[in-house]
Amino acid sequence: MERIVETIKLNGQVLEYSMLGEGEPVLVMHGGHSSCNEELGYANLIKNGYSIITPSRAGYGRTSRAIGESLTKACKYYVQLLDQLNLKKVHLLAVSAGGPSGIIFASNYPKRVKTLTLQSAVMKQWHTPKDMEYKVAHVLFKPPFEKITWKLVSAMSNKFPNYMFKQFVPSFSTLSNKKVTERICKTDLDVFNRMTSRQRSGHGFLIDLAQTDKLSTDDLESISCPTLIMHSKNDAAVPVEHAHYADKHIPNSELCILDSWGHLIWIGEHAKEFDTKLNHFLQAHTEKCIRITRLTYFGLPLVAVPPSNRFSP
Repeated sequence: MERIVETIKLNGQVLEYSMLGEGEPVLVMHGGHSSCNEELGYANLIKNGYSIITPSRAGYGRTSRAIGESLTKACKYYVQLLDQLNLKKVHLLAVSAGGPSGIIFASNYPKRVKTLTLQSAVMKQWHTPKDMEYKVAHVLFKPPFEKITWKLVSAMSNKFPNYMFKQFVPSFSTLSNKKVTERICKTDLDVFNRMTSRQRSGHGFLIDLAQTDKLSTDDLESISCPTLIMHSKNDAAVPVEHAHYADKHIPNSELCILDSWGHLIWIGEHAKEFDTKLNHFLQAHTEKCIRITRLTYFGLPLVAVPPSNRFSP
């Protein structure tokens, strides 16, 4: 299915976004080193009749980094995007380093969010300036060096897929390489290689690192929509304690801890379990009569909803 990628100018800043599929809309806050061209988990949503709107978050893709001055400011732009697309209410899905954006959005704009799903998400302070991961990230993923980093990773992954995957395992999983390999098939490796080939950090990842300590318990406690928290107990990138912390503070939350191999819960032997759980959650809060179609007006995809089936405010 064709993915539409557009940019719009809002208050003098550029916001890039993509649209894929037709059906009840899901707004995705992608993870770190990603953009509106993300693919992980999308096939399942499209198959089950959802449309996906993915803005490139601040500093990623062609989106202006000035939008990321704060999480609150960035979310105001995402709301304006929904207004431009005539979408009053969406399912919100926040992934990994996109977790704080999803939390602030759901907290500040409860009338715009039907459900919130947090997948392997950062939900409290993550890496700090004292952490080695933080210091390394400021070297490897700082523009313009990040471009070289990802070109090297992509080239090596294409040439030595098994070797490169094993090099990444400690970053994604608390399990041994041997145990992870037992849970991964060739198709999963192909998905992983496609992921590394499209990854870029831009200015976005350093913005992410600077903002994870801005979340408060008040932000979590003020989320009123049904919330599904999905996390692997073997996640090394974002420890599972983030999921338990969020479940403790989000009033209407459901916690789903998976025994998947690690951070990338969309691939591996437990991916079907993940898909099934997400489908059941969304379907429980989906108005099946609503379908959206896309029109183009001066290059801007607009959403047309039959008057009798418009989204409730």
